[in-house]
Amino acid sequence: MAVYEVVREGDSILREKAKEVKKINANIHKLLDNMRDTMYAAKGVGLAAPQIGISKRVIVVDVGDGLIELINPEIIEARGVETETEGCLSLPGVLGEVPRAANITIKGLNRDGKEVSFKAKGYLARAFQHEVDHLDGILFIDKAQNVRKEDK
Repeated sequence: MAVYEVVREGDSILREKAKEVKKINANIHKLLDNMRDTMYAAKGVGLAAPQIGISKRVIVVDVGDGLIELINPEIIEARGVETETEGCLSLPGVLGEVPRAANITIKGLNRDGKEVSFKAKGYLARAFQHEVDHLDGILFIDKAQNVRKEDK
């Protein structure tokens, strides 16, 4: 498949609410494949379609337990709060402490159009929330404290 350049902060698509996917077809399958390849090539743990310049509500996440693809994801439950350091492929070299729900339930469609849901905690819950924020035009720095450049 294809590896795309990740859109950087300053591009207006990162501040727009992404469009709902109405129909899952070969184009959406190709998008998922390209997002996966781009995320792995960039050594990321998550990627939202707007990060490759496409206004679609599609995310991919892999925190080390295998690839999860979600179309039209929605967080339906969130409990507790944990604050941890985050970065973002669209803001290379920038870090910040972001409070997020400690435990979430997220639902969406898989590539076959079947509804799936995941109960997530810790790093996986954080990754899901970070990527869903991208779909709503929110960057982690909007919620972060102690925003700083990464020490090289």
